[in-house]
Amino acid sequence: MPYRRLPKTDSTRVMALKKALQKIDEEGFNNNFITFGTINQARPFLAQFEQQLMLYQEQVEKKINHNREYMHYVRNARMYLSHFLQVFNLAVIRGEIKPEARTYFQLDPNTTTLPDLNTEESLILWGERIIAGDADRVRAGGMPIYNPTMAKVRVHYEIFKDHYSDQQLRKKITNRNWTELDSMRNKADAIILDIWNQVEEHFKDLKPFARLTACESYGLIYYYRNGEEPITAETDELLQRIEDASPKLPFDDFDDKK
Repeated sequence: MPYRRLPKTDSTRVMALKKALQKIDEEGFNNNFITFGTINQARPFLAQFEQQLMLYQEQVEKKINHNREYMHYVRNARMYLSHFLQVFNLAVIRGEIKPEARTYFQLDPNTTTLPDLNTEESLILWGERIIAGDADRVRAGGMPIYNPTMAKVRVHYEIFKDHYSDQQLRKKITNRNWTELDSMRNKADAIILDIWNQVEEHFKDLKPFARLTACESYGLIYYYRNGEEPITAETDELLQRIEDASPKLPFDDFDDKK
């Protein structure tokens, strides 16, 4: 007999519960062998679990769709901040701006190395430093940088920053939905296991193929081991022929009397 295995994904958990409840409805009240307690627990839980799964999937889809647009704003902010500092460094090399002016950006005045702008967090950090530092530098009489202007850098940085806040909020919502969904999985597995145990117990006296087919109609999932022969209708037919060919012992031969 192949072995059964509980569903591993949320969608297959939903499918397992739906199939069991659908079969229970098809069989009707009089033919039900699943306990009322199990059924009354499974129905409302399935609705709640399916709703939570839908909420999570919607948030993931929104996050993915928003992320395409968001990454465009990340690239723009990184490009303009980096380009601004490169143009600034060229002005220092040409002698138009003193090297000490780099300290306005909290940079080493003796190096032209650009800060790391690879992460979104570093863009937030250095964007604030560069924008605020350049404002202080210009107020102190420093030469404004053109191509790109600081005004253009600030626009692209602020757009990125606004979308960064939205992205962080979406992450929190998605993580919260995931946590709530994860907290329901153990209960889902427990209900499924309870139903499957009752189904297998009910059909335990059937021949292998009939038992397998009956159990699968309630959503049980079976897997064959490596090298294991599949169970078919011919399996049951063979077992029946063996039973029919076996000699019957007359019960009269057994005497319990002393």
